[in-house]
Amino acid sequence: MKENFLRLERWTSGLSLYTACAMLLLAASLAMFQIITRFVLEIPAEWTEVLIRFSLIWMVFLGIPTAFRQGAMVSVDVLYRWSPPRMRRLLDWVVCLAATGLICIIIWWGWDYAVRGKVQTMAGLESVSMFWAYLAMPVGGLFSLIGIFGNLLDTQRLELETAV
Repeated sequence: MKENFLRLERWTSGLSLYTACAMLLLAASLAMFQIITRFVLEIPAEWTEVLIRFSLIWMVFLGIPTAFRQGAMVSVDVLYRWSPPRMRRLLDWVVCLAATGLICIIIWWGWDYAVRGKVQTMAGLESVSMFWAYLAMPVGGLFSLIGIFGNLLDTQRLELETAV
């Protein structure tokens, strides 16, 4: 069962990371398009700024699961380094529970915002509901929960390995 969960976690973390990278590429491309239309063609496209913000929000919330999975999001470095192995495992559980609590709040309120935002439209993109922007919070939160528990089952501390 542990192997099946870790396989699911690898797939979901990979999917969220690749999607976050695609959102970064989209934001950069739209920014270049905006610069060209505004300063070269002198015909600004208002919708690009909204889509850049939209893609950056999705990029952040879909990048968080990878940080959780690699143990790079919430850490107690000094305490972890000075502790014996049993205490380290206890710290892993404490960090996991704290992160899970935070992510559950983000999922709860993110879904609430998304549902309330259905009637609101994006400035510059009047045909697109704010639901799609706010949906990044619960979707990223669900992926993050999988990454948090994946890190608890198969602990990685990549930030400690690269710390100076």
